[in-house]
Order: sequence, then C-alpha cells, then structure tokens
Amino acid sequence: MADAKERKILVAVDEGLESMYALSWSLHNLISQTSSDTIILIYAKPPRTVYTSPDGYLFSPDMLASIDKCRNDLASSIIEKAKKMCREQGDNEVKVEVIIETGDPRDVICQAADKIHADVLVMGSHGYGLIKRAFLGSVSNHCAQNVKCPVLI
Repeated sequence: MADAKERKILVAVDEGLESMYALSWSLHNLISQTSSDTIILIYAKPPRTVYTSPDGYLFSPDMLASIDKCRNDLASSIIEKAKKMCREQGDNEVKVEVIIETGDPRDVICQAADKIHADVLVMGSHGYGLIKRAFLGSVSNHCAQNVKCPVLI
C-alpha cells in the first residue's frame, strides 16, 4: 500500500482561545497516523507603529526596545504554547515548523499559505458580530477568499 501524501497543514495561531482550539481540532482530526504530515504554526506580529507622545516627541530608544521585547516575548509565548499542545495532543512523531512574520495577519497568512504551498489552512474564528466584522474586517474571511488551498475555520 502506498504511503499517504505528506501534507503541509498551516495553522494560524494568536493569543485567542479560538486559535488554540483550531490547533487542537487539527491535531485530532487532520493529522494522519500513516503519513508524515507537518503542522506549520504561523503567527503574525502586528507592525510596530510610530509612537509619539502628546508633546510630539518620539519615545526613547529604550522605550521602543522595551516595546519590541514585549512583542517578541508574546510571539514566543504563543508559539511555545502551541508547540506544547502539538507534543501533548498529537502523535509524538508529528513534525512542527514555525513561521513568525511581521505585518497585517491577512497578508502574512495568505502569503505564507501560497509560498509554502499549504495543503490546508486552519484558523479559529473570533466570532465577531456583523457590525464589528464590517468595521474591523475578518482575517479568516479574507484568507478564505484569497488563498488557493482549502480553508477550515
């Protein structure tokens, strides 16, 4: 019997519980025990904005370094939590890769899905209502309309 195709399963993770649920669901429902699927965790760090104080001065380099450290620590924490879930809930042999990019999550996730030729993109839904989604936009909706692979939300 031929081996099942190796699949690249791209899972978008962030600080929300929804993304961790999506990862857990993927580990239980998508990973094949007879293949060497790869879970690719993607986290999009928002771009750093130009910070100014009320009197028009830029924050000090030390303050900007502190902000960057917090952003990097958050990214590391989220990825470590996701990797731990992969170890605990998935098959011990599941391969995990990580992509951390800076930018709008809509662009980062869509570009990564195309670049790595993902077989499927899995995302959690924040459950925004119609009004909030209209103003904020929906990352999952944008990705569902713009990536070439199937999208599970």
